[in-house]
Amino acid sequence: MTSPRTHTGTRALFATGAGLALTAALTLTGGGTAGAEARAAGPTTVTPAGHYFKAKLTGKATFKAGPVTVTCTVSGSDPSADGGANNLVPGAPGNHNDAGPVSSAITPPTYSSCTSSQAGVKAAITTSGSWSVALQYGAPTTATLGMPVGGFVVQTSGLASCTVTAAPATAADIVGTFTNGAPSTLTITNAMVPIKVVGGFGCPTTATSSVFNATYEVTDATDPSSAITVTG
Repeated sequence: MTSPRTHTGTRALFATGAGLALTAALTLTGGGTAGAEARAAGPTTVTPAGHYFKAKLTGKATFKAGPVTVTCTVSGSDPSADGGANNLVPGAPGNHNDAGPVSSAITPPTYSSCTSSQAGVKAAITTSGSWSVALQYGAPTTATLGMPVGGFVVQTSGLASCTVTAAPATAADIVGTFTNGAPSTLTITNAMVPIKVVGGFGCPTTATSSVFNATYEVTDATDPSSAITVTG
């Protein structure tokens, strides 16, 4: 399991009775690929086989529940520094599946440069565990992000002291789309992610889900002149 990563200096909005928009993102698969498997309609090939890839946020990532919105402008997932299996397209023939998605483990994504729609609360964001992405060729090509149980936790301080845990009971699947290009993109649109909030006054403890939107550029970290591509 990947060691937890803590990121301070971000902000989150909390309001009594309001939902909290905090989830993990972007991430790429292990925690759960049931969504992609259910959509399996044919063969999938991811190339280049055996190449590492990285994901970098383009634009903004937003996390929203009710009137509460948290916006981050920096996020990403990079290959393991030790050259491990994270963010690696499987080597041939594992980069092809005759009847379903091709999956890869990914490094837990990091988030920073975050602001909220209301000031006064600071947050430390920790991501951990086995994240993954499952790519299924189709029209459109789908990208199912697997978030492990408790893989994204926000601890707040200031006007409210709260702990927000995404995927609190079971691993969560976040289904988006993958578009080939230079660079290729992974787009998440209005994905619902379960959360659990605990804490005292000012914590939205009745919130059970948040909505996530983000677009990531997915590039070839082994050969920058190449591109990560999904075909049938």
